[in-house]
Amino acid sequence: MNSTLSTSQPVLPIGQRIAVIGSGISGMAAAWYLSRRHWVTLFESSARLGGHTATVEVPLNGASYAIDTGFIVFNDRTYPHFQGLLAQLGVAVQPTEMSFSVHRTDRDFEYNGHTLASLFAQRRNLLRPGFYRLLGEILRFNRRATADLDAGRLPLDQSLGDYLKAGGYSADFMYHYLLPMGAAIWSASIRQLSEFSVLFFVRFFRHHGLLAVNDRPQWYTLVGGSHRYIPALTAPYANRIRLACPVSGLRRYRDGVAITSAHGQESFDQVVLACHADQALALLEDASAAEREVLGALPYEPNEVVLHTDTRLLPRRRRAWASWNYRLDGRSEEARVAVTYNMNLLQRIEAPQTFCVTLNDSAAIDPAKVLGRYHYAHPRFTPAGHLAQARHAEISGYARRTHYCGAYWRNGFHEDGVWSALRVAQALGCGETVLVSPTDATPEAAPA
Repeated sequence: MNSTLSTSQPVLPIGQRIAVIGSGISGMAAAWYLSRRHWVTLFESSARLGGHTATVEVPLNGASYAIDTGFIVFNDRTYPHFQGLLAQLGVAVQPTEMSFSVHRTDRDFEYNGHTLASLFAQRRNLLRPGFYRLLGEILRFNRRATADLDAGRLPLDQSLGDYLKAGGYSADFMYHYLLPMGAAIWSASIRQLSEFSVLFFVRFFRHHGLLAVNDRPQWYTLVGGSHRYIPALTAPYANRIRLACPVSGLRRYRDGVAITSAHGQESFDQVVLACHADQALALLEDASAAEREVLGALPYEPNEVVLHTDTRLLPRRRRAWASWNYRLDGRSEEARVAVTYNMNLLQRIEAPQTFCVTLNDSAAIDPAKVLGRYHYAHPRFTPAGHLAQARHAEISGYARRTHYCGAYWRNGFHEDGVWSALRVAQALGCGETVLVSPTDATPEAAPA
């Protein structure tokens, strides 16, 4: 996808009335950039701001702990726009550990790839030839995928699953390493991950240092929880935020956009749709054929998220505990990803309890240890979806006064949301912030 932006933008009048629909990172950032020149109103159907930026305050033994249940981490290599935004907002960050474990309880198998000691946290793996074969295949895949990417041998329409089968990779490698890692990153099932474009997948892994033993980025969390950036990001338009105000429809006219919401019907000069692709399409009362084709090719997958303190969802051996912990247990390929995040590690929390955030494994959690249940939807990335992403300019622009904004236009993470917001801001005459060359965005843990 060629996402390079033109430096030639139309000269638009200052002070336009712009409606932004959706208050995830994309919508809040777009409103922040646009507020420099325009009059922005932000619509949010929920009673809170933030979308996947969802921090929960948990009281425990007289103290309160801010636990992130959605967006959690970012890094110093592949989040340039988000880092720049945080710097402008003056939000404090702290380094964190990003480690990944795979374990299953239907048979005793687990490892944590963070260090040599954690890799062999299950000591019997030292004597298992199959485990060494797994490590050898990891190195083989890293070398071959890198070479194929550099040589241009990864077509966009080839799936990851087909590539792995053609390469003769073992079931152990696919189901005990690569597919679980990818599924955890994108909150996808093994089947969905197998259907990803291999070009998209390998380019992403290469860019993030996941095809190398060393050369990994440094990861960070926000001090006090990810929600800490919201007050500063929304300050310029705080008095024009409408919470619990769902938009039910919009229609475009030659001289404006009519928006119907819980507030009534209003007219705006432009609209920014910063909600999910399927939500955006549902709002359009006059959708074009191109809008139906493009937005319809960008689907979402629901995920259940549980905040709890049941450490049985982590590996049996404490030395195998990682930041991300993927549980296999013979689940079918169609089953949604089952991953548990150790929030004490990720957010550097010192507490008498270990706080966990688990995706799609609620039946295994002790109900007495549940602190909260939440639902988030994550974009699914298919070859058809990547072709649709390249058609953004066909449906987004000042000609129809409609601008599409969201992390789903790239790789689904916070950096992509800010990048998308900047693209819309530049299209609407707020181009003083430079948009750097696009790169593959980074996993931000849990529900991104």
